[in-house]
Amino acid sequence: MSNNENIAQRPVHDLTGKVALVTGGSRGIGAAIAERLAADGAHIALTYVEAADQAAAVAKRIEANGGRALIIQADLTEPEAATRAVEQTVKELGGMDILVNNAGFLTYGPLTEVSAAELDRVLAVDIRSVFLAAQAAARQMSEGGRIISIGSCFNGRVPGPAFVLQATAKSALIGLTKGLARELGPRGITATIVDPGPIDTDMNPADGDTAGFQRSLTALGHYGQAADIAAAVAYLAGPGGRYITGTSLAVDGGYTA
Repeated sequence: MSNNENIAQRPVHDLTGKVALVTGGSRGIGAAIAERLAADGAHIALTYVEAADQAAAVAKRIEANGGRALIIQADLTEPEAATRAVEQTVKELGGMDILVNNAGFLTYGPLTEVSAAELDRVLAVDIRSVFLAAQAAARQMSEGGRIISIGSCFNGRVPGPAFVLQATAKSALIGLTKGLARELGPRGITATIVDPGPIDTDMNPADGDTAGFQRSLTALGHYGQAADIAAAVAYLAGPGGRYITGTSLAVDGGYTA
């Protein structure tokens, strides 16, 4: 049986023995991703900035289901923190196979009212931290490595005013990911983006003030769940994602249709 036939017959989400680092993994989409990858067999490291209790709760759920979890306090906008998080993951969990850049900073408002401090903060969290984490992870990854970043449906559609800053940051992620794909492809490492649409989380609840408007922009007419994003990440992280790189996967209920 050929290698390709062997690969095709494996479960698409089999991550047994892999090590994944999920940034911003203490709540919402990040927590769902961490728990899903753990359920598929990966050992999980997750970072947080302030929500230590929530990060500990995610780790406890993973371990209660037979998984292995490591929590790391780190502001990944700082180079030393990104390097430390990756090195700690490698040291304590035995490797670095999957990096999920989930940490993000959501803000919106009229262009004329966006401050320089807000601009710097959004770009630091949404782009600088992704670059630094990918840089640190690439030093440790071998063939088969995956770098998966969580983007936004704003990559393909800006529905109205007040989203200039968010659209700017998430669109920059496209160029970064394409660059990573070309840089790391010869080493057998892929780089992809998952672009969520309206997802029911504490940052964007399905019963929030703008929820009706957001639902109206989707083809399906309803919010998605964090588990929908986690499922897409699991696919890209597993054997099924081995030939997908330099591109984005929209999980948005038809928001960009």
